[in-house]
Amino acid sequence: MTVSPGLQDAPRVVIAEDSVLLREGLERLLTEAGFDVVAAVGDAESLLRTVGDDQPDVVVADVRMPPTHSDEGLRAALVIRARWPSVAVLVLSQYVEERYATDLLAGDTHGVGYLLKDRVADVESFVEALHRVRGGGTALDPEVVSQILTRSRRTAPLAELTPRERDVLSLMAEGRSNSGIAEALVVSDGAVEKHVSGIFTKFALPAVPTDHRRVLAVLRYLES
Repeated sequence: MTVSPGLQDAPRVVIAEDSVLLREGLERLLTEAGFDVVAAVGDAESLLRTVGDDQPDVVVADVRMPPTHSDEGLRAALVIRARWPSVAVLVLSQYVEERYATDLLAGDTHGVGYLLKDRVADVESFVEALHRVRGGGTALDPEVVSQILTRSRRTAPLAELTPRERDVLSLMAEGRSNSGIAEALVVSDGAVEKHVSGIFTKFALPAVPTDHRRVLAVLRYLES
């Protein structure tokens, strides 16, 4: 494949979306944001074939694709995670489907994301999330986090958390770093570190420094 000089250092992305309108919109958006869109396909089979041939940096895939429009995109994303672990994956969904997010995050959460399609409209945030995933981080839709937290509020020891610790936990589960949490809550980095330490103490979980492991630990606890 010949790559133009201006795209030599651009993140290489494959888009998988069966809606022609959205697929073309994503292709245009990401190209303008500095990504090298190496392919844009409409079904899971083409996605897997393209990833195998081109080995992109990141994949953006719809959960539901032909032929059944159920979970073909998600299953393809799981195959990509298993076969090509160096390829980051950002899955898009029309609605909050907590089970799909859980399936995607069941293993290593390095370089993985799950967002609602509505987030694409906020171009800056969407592009930032894609860069985060491509860099090995995690991007989890706030609506999914909210559902998990709402379902889990009935169980201990979540009830033992302070309101501020719950705020920190929610932002942690979205994949934010301590600095990102501090900026969102307008507090110091030291205050965030204290809250994070308190969360892991109450959850009896080791406070590891790697963000994606931290998110995974939190999500696994919330699933219990």
